[in-house]
Amino acid sequence: MRRTDRLFDLIQILRDGRLHTARDMAERLEVSTRTLWRDMATLIAGGLPVEGERGVGYILREPITLPPLTLTEEETEALVLALRLLAEGADPGMAGAVERLSGKIMAVLPASRAARAEPPVWIFPGEEALAAARHLPDLRRAIRLGVVMELAYADGEGRESRREVRPLVLEFWGRVWTLAAWCEKRQDFRSFRVDRIASLRDTGRVQAPEAGRDLAAWRALMGISG
Repeated sequence: MRRTDRLFDLIQILRDGRLHTARDMAERLEVSTRTLWRDMATLIAGGLPVEGERGVGYILREPITLPPLTLTEEETEALVLALRLLAEGADPGMAGAVERLSGKIMAVLPASRAARAEPPVWIFPGEEALAAARHLPDLRRAIRLGVVMELAYADGEGRESRREVRPLVLEFWGRVWTLAAWCEKRQDFRSFRVDRIASLRDTGRVQAPEAGRDLAAWRALMGISG
């Protein structure tokens, strides 16, 4: 998490007007207590009306307000629905980010708008999405960093294979997640259903994008423009 985002989250925690210990806030933000102390010193130096000290805790002396978010009612509902879809998509690595972002949105919405922000929609992910969920954080990381992954995979006929791939992009089809990747074994692009991946292993190898084997080449092959 970037420091600016962490400082914003600290303000959100303190806005309830209660006393918070450095240890509790550090655990919530997944940082060390020493880092939390530095962040609080930065906020106090910047004029945040906070009282407190190390070993005691911190409390906001007076309420602070943030400017209202200038979204229409339909835009607010669309954003909240998108967050709910993401949360219910069963990707455990995104759950914390969704909760923090939802809190930020509700904190800056006018009270009347926040009360009506929940769209009347229920979402129930299918068993394929739930089966894929455990692999999504590792695959997103591999795509972001260019890590070569080894996966054990079973095709539609139940035939198992093991191969090394360069993950390129995750695609959600409303029911199943698929992974587009360059397959080192086949020396070609392949698409894998994520719920059929039995196991994943980080090989520790990082592969820079390579012409003809990268996302741009995959998009061209699939006829995807833009």
